[in-house]
Amino acid sequence: MSSNSDSGWFGHPKGLSTLFFTEMWERMSYYGMRAMLVLFMTASLQQEGLGFTVASAAAIYGLYTGSVYFLGLPGGWLADRLFGGQKAVWYGGIIIMCGHIILAVPHEYSFFIGLIFVATGTGLLKPNISAMVGQLYTDEDERRDGGFAIYYMGINLGSLIGYYVCGYFMENVGWHWAFGAAAVGMAIGLIQYKRTLNNLPDHSALPANPLSPKGTSRAWGGIAAFVIATAGVTAAAMTGAIVINPSIVAGYTAVIFTVIFFVYFGLIYFKGKLTDAEKQRMWALFLVCVASACFWSGFEQAGSSLNLFARDYTDRLVGTFEIPTTWFQSLNSLFIIALSPFFAAFWINLSKKMVSPTYSVKCALGLVIMASGFLVMFMAAHYAAEGLKVAPYWLVTTYFLHTVGELCLSPVALSAVSKLSPRRFTGQMMGVFVLTYSIGNVISGLLAGNFDPNNVEEIPNLYLQIALFSIGVGIILVLMSFKAKIWEKQGLEQTAPTQ
Repeated sequence: MSSNSDSGWFGHPKGLSTLFFTEMWERMSYYGMRAMLVLFMTASLQQEGLGFTVASAAAIYGLYTGSVYFLGLPGGWLADRLFGGQKAVWYGGIIIMCGHIILAVPHEYSFFIGLIFVATGTGLLKPNISAMVGQLYTDEDERRDGGFAIYYMGINLGSLIGYYVCGYFMENVGWHWAFGAAAVGMAIGLIQYKRTLNNLPDHSALPANPLSPKGTSRAWGGIAAFVIATAGVTAAAMTGAIVINPSIVAGYTAVIFTVIFFVYFGLIYFKGKLTDAEKQRMWALFLVCVASACFWSGFEQAGSSLNLFARDYTDRLVGTFEIPTTWFQSLNSLFIIALSPFFAAFWINLSKKMVSPTYSVKCALGLVIMASGFLVMFMAAHYAAEGLKVAPYWLVTTYFLHTVGELCLSPVALSAVSKLSPRRFTGQMMGVFVLTYSIGNVISGLLAGNFDPNNVEEIPNLYLQIALFSIGVGIILVLMSFKAKIWEKQGLEQTAPTQ
């Protein structure tokens, strides 16, 4: 572990600067490219897009974003057992950069190959760079929380750069220049990472729990099998040997991810030799997981249906300047940077007044606030259905409410996983929790498929359905909170001596 004397970067270990800038440039490439995906897929062939239907484009978008989170599970395992964190981040970054370069090649086949590369590389890089931030500090180091706060600022700065740079290139130069800009961003991140690698502690280069020689050869065999299978399916789809319907695949994928979640959760609950108190805590945690999956299925409309609404139905002219479509998505990052300190202070002040809502109530609050953003879009979509272009402030208000909802739910849910999980299963429970992101993203893609530009009068109903469903789940969570308070409290009483 890094010692407290290492304070070479704003009072934090020098390694934090290495990870901060690597993550910043990786997020620039990820969000910059992600913001354009649905727009590129639904743009007509004359506009040099792919000419896909909204249903197909939204399903592909959901599958892609869901896969990114899902692949973080094997990505974390490979670093822990095979390569170590430093190599996982390096290889992951190279694969991501190659993916963006492939996306920059103007060809339909290159699009899907590029997406597979970016998703795989992100699954390798993302969980391990976050773990390495934690490895910079000892368990007793009081700078840990501050270090993560700085690191998360890097994520939001990177996403802002991505939205602005790639969005500008997309509107003014061309799609493939914008994809190329994402590749350049990742390349800058890799160069900076390699040059400052010495700032990282030596132990982050080693696998935490290395495999035996036999296990290592099996793991490499598994990686080879994955690459061959992926290449085989991709080649078969491109030659027409198999026909893939994205909406049907997304539906099955949502079911598979949900089944994996229940099986893994159930194995820990029934086979993990848990005490009664730990089992009660698991029930409280289950409510948080349900809230998380429902929240992300609405929130992730940002890159799909809200993105299309910004392009097709929003008046983006300010004087003579037309706001690039993707810039609206940057509002989330801007609001997070502005509001995070207030929310941190809000929860602290509440606890000082001896008011401490259960995790499920906090999550319900996040869900309902996010849902209120869709009520705003329901009204905006009514104007659009009448053939009017709506003012930008409808989307600004929606993104503001979504960000407030995210700040209520996301940090609280992560805290709940670390606090309520049985101690010996914390890592695995974090993996199970990440599945809720995958489930939410895939469902989000399926919901956005109902955004039909040829049937504008149906768009208000789409947003109303998402709002009512989210509010309904929020109400159920509040009603369950009376029981959840007992589950959470009993668990905490039982674990108090070991903390």
